[in-house]
Amino acid sequence: MIGVFDNEFDLVKAFTKVKAKGAKIDEVYTPYPIHEILEGMGKRTYISHAAFFYGLFGALAVLGGMYYAAVISWPLNFGGKPFNTFPSFIVVTIVATILIVTLATLFTFSARAKIFPGKEAPIVHRGATDDKFVMVLKSDEPDFNPLEMEKILKDNGASEIIKS
Repeated sequence: MIGVFDNEFDLVKAFTKVKAKGAKIDEVYTPYPIHEILEGMGKRTYISHAAFFYGLFGALAVLGGMYYAAVISWPLNFGGKPFNTFPSFIVVTIVATILIVTLATLFTFSARAKIFPGKEAPIVHRGATDDKFVMVLKSDEPDFNPLEMEKILKDNGASEIIKS
């Protein structure tokens, strides 16, 4: 069963009531993240932890590479400058770390979400890609009551209900 809503407030009200009745929610599609829905779905992401470690190891690798190139492998003494001029490495390290974190996190997200070029994504409702809020309920559960769920969705502002 699919409930389509025109605004997030009706969706959140219906979501809490459906969860209170014990029905299983398969997925919720929204045009932007809604924190109540994310918390209510119980799905947690650790991509921020991965991004932190990408940044930490990326910064260490960039600093180590620059130190090796400028101090160990090919030291140049020009203008009385000491071999290890650490402050000159900082700006390049920051920029390279941002690049490494961005690309590594993008690839991690794409791999975890199984997103790749040419993949056909199933579209549950055409409005889900535009401005509608769509909640998909698992109607194949043994304790699922379609009449009760339909009433909850309608009473909480569903503009459309699709029975599957």
